[in-house]
Amino acid sequence: MLPSNRNRQQPRAGRSWSFSEMDILDPKRKPRFLSKIVVLAFLTAMCILMLTQPPCHRSPPSVFSVHEPGVTHVLVTGGAGYIGSHAALRLLTDSYRVTIVDNLSRGNIGAIKVLQKLFPLPGRLQFIHADLGDAKSVNRIFSENAFDAVMHFAAVAYVGESTLEPLRYYHNITSNTLGVLEAMAAHGVKTLIYSSTCATYGEPEKMPITEETPQVPINPYGKAKKMAEEIILDFSKSRKLAVMILRYFNVIGSDPEGRLGEAPRPELREHGRISGACFDAALGIIPGLKVKGTDYETPDGTCVRDYIDVTDLVDAHVKALGKAKPGQVGIYNVGTGKGRSVKEFVDACKKATGADIKVDYFPRRPGDYAEVYSDPTKINRELNWTAQRTDLLESLGVAWRWQKHHRTGYGPPLSATI
Repeated sequence: MLPSNRNRQQPRAGRSWSFSEMDILDPKRKPRFLSKIVVLAFLTAMCILMLTQPPCHRSPPSVFSVHEPGVTHVLVTGGAGYIGSHAALRLLTDSYRVTIVDNLSRGNIGAIKVLQKLFPLPGRLQFIHADLGDAKSVNRIFSENAFDAVMHFAAVAYVGESTLEPLRYYHNITSNTLGVLEAMAAHGVKTLIYSSTCATYGEPEKMPITEETPQVPINPYGKAKKMAEEIILDFSKSRKLAVMILRYFNVIGSDPEGRLGEAPRPELREHGRISGACFDAALGIIPGLKVKGTDYETPDGTCVRDYIDVTDLVDAHVKALGKAKPGQVGIYNVGTGKGRSVKEFVDACKKATGADIKVDYFPRRPGDYAEVYSDPTKINRELNWTAQRTDLLESLGVAWRWQKHHRTGYGPPLSATI
């Protein structure tokens, strides 16, 4: 048998039922116990303070974070850019609430400052400096704001540059659009107005271009935009989104009141719009204008394009937003319906600026196409939109007035006349 210790008396651990006895029996525990008492007392005091704090001391929620009856809150991505800033101006003028998100890689903080000065009242406009390629930032922006609709302009947008940096274009356009859609899905935003391009058509066999013209893009810019469109269309089927896809042609002009204009970064002038190059040549910033391609099958050998005034373009966006309906997709060309050659454009620019612009001719630019102009019948019929500013000389004159007083973009206005 195993030895039994049942009857053996065991020493019993001392018990303490008072603080004084604990102090005597285990002096090493005193500092730790007292520190716990201090922490507990502090936390209790903090809880009491928070519970008894008057409501007037608590920060009220931002007006941008709540849906307000009668107010449409629009997220404008790329709102510091040329087209995006003009769209934000129109939305604000029409009493929309606007949040601009831009990483300022192509946009201009000066345009934001102009808008903030024009619309200083709380709850009208907020600017968030963020990159749409950062999924965490995008999700946080959507979680902290109550958006009713998204106007998605943000994109790199130069045909020539896209042929040199194709991966950048697929990341910036296609991938970032996917991120915006994911955030919309996660936070229940149901309306999207998407900024697309006629570059998705490539070089069609027939003119003018209708919305039924096959999309066969010939450069990474057009391909990336077409991919983004396809993602939007697939996603909209399962989510019953209200989607408007606007494919624009060549944008010119500026705000008629001279508040905003086009101010591309100097390093991007080589890839920029022809209007910017014309104005730079007129201002003496560059020695002359480079026309690339004189052997196209067009009346004068230069490319033919459909030039749409930016004010007309943003009007189309606002009308698209007003007509957007859940579960429906609208796809529209936004143009004048009339093609103008590069040579015609340069002649009009010379007249608008009054400058004797030197013109040099070079071989074709990779990825360009000979002739592109729109048939705007569908957008006229369904959105009641028609281009109003179709006088090329007038649109260039308006843009020139802004350019000659803003030689450094959105810096201090200059009084010099040319």
